[in-house]
Amino acid sequence: MHQPLAERLRPRTLGEVIGQQHLLGEGLALRLAFESGQPHSCILWGPPGVGKTTIARLMADAFDAQFITISAVLGGVKDIREAVDKAEQARTGLQPQRTIVFVDEVHRFNKSQQDAFLPHVESGLFTFIGATTENPSFEVNSALLSRAAVYVLQPLSEVDLQHIVDKAHAIGAIAALETEAAQRLIAYADGDARRLLNTLETLAVAAAREKIDPITDVWLLKVLGERMRRYDKGGEQFYDTISALHKSVRGSDPDAALYWFVRMLDGGADPRYLARRLIRMAAEDVGLADPRALRMALDANEVYERLGSPEGELALAECVVYLAVAAKSNAVYKAFNAAKAFVKKDGTRPVPMHLRNAPTALMKQLDYGKGYRYAHDEADGFAAGERYLPDGMLEPGFYQPVRRGLEIKIADKLDALKKRNQEQS
Repeated sequence: MHQPLAERLRPRTLGEVIGQQHLLGEGLALRLAFESGQPHSCILWGPPGVGKTTIARLMADAFDAQFITISAVLGGVKDIREAVDKAEQARTGLQPQRTIVFVDEVHRFNKSQQDAFLPHVESGLFTFIGATTENPSFEVNSALLSRAAVYVLQPLSEVDLQHIVDKAHAIGAIAALETEAAQRLIAYADGDARRLLNTLETLAVAAAREKIDPITDVWLLKVLGERMRRYDKGGEQFYDTISALHKSVRGSDPDAALYWFVRMLDGGADPRYLARRLIRMAAEDVGLADPRALRMALDANEVYERLGSPEGELALAECVVYLAVAAKSNAVYKAFNAAKAFVKKDGTRPVPMHLRNAPTALMKQLDYGKGYRYAHDEADGFAAGERYLPDGMLEPGFYQPVRRGLEIKIADKLDALKKRNQEQS
């Protein structure tokens, strides 16, 4: 019977595991857990195809434990009950045996489903191992999280993936690959061993059918086509990448900003989402140091709406570069947040009488607007000494312009106006 390549190459011992040496190396956390002789509940957090299921299976083998798998995508409370029954039977049988319950995609279980494991984990009926591609801090209940060690698994390196290709060739599962073809295949796998193995199997069938040996880069590209790299549009990797883009723009590195921008496009992120984020960057990080940045972000958004992909993406890329090289200031962002915080905790101060509008005779009789100085009628359009804050309120100093870009001139102007106010008082 035909065995999938992934099964034929599946590690049978801890020493055969490729990658994750930051956990499985001698004297390191997960290796010590295997060698302790006592299994403990844990959560394996990492992207697809990095060995979470394999490590869980090896742990069961290491402790001679019954291995029960539950898929949180397809399973529910009924599967949890069945696992509990099997664990009870294994514990009370003629030859008592430990049980490891492995929950794949544990973040897909809701709170009540996750809570169902707690009493059995606490009683020691079984050892719980959860696998997740999402940050367990957000997706796993705190009660369950506090009872499980979290191990962070990393995408496989290019060296790791090349080792898998070599093993597949060594057992005759695939023809030899030219260097360029192997490099393209490894880049295509993008750290995911499962994707690499599935692709190798597809290539092996196609190469055998067309009698291709060795596999060339040109032929490989023809077979793979323009498939996109693995990309989780709604998960941890998505938010990490947009964070890297935002920080690269803020850090004035146009090459890094373009790299992360293209990574997101390459992964299938909606350009409209990226356009909205660029608008935010213009307002938050460039601000009044270069007010043209916000207009450019809005224009790039409009250009994309008119042209769509891929033509409109160039306008977004132009905006990315402009924002990265623009002078930076978060002074307005900080001032806005400071003003919000002040108003939230402060009382409701009355508007001073001279600042109130007086559209009726009664309001004029009550001195609404009395003494107000119309700035346009004053020298240089500035009413020196006039006060616009509520009575009794100290100058809060929310807005503190930075000495970059246009805000240099803004700061100089505010300093000059402040001096005139002081001279008037």
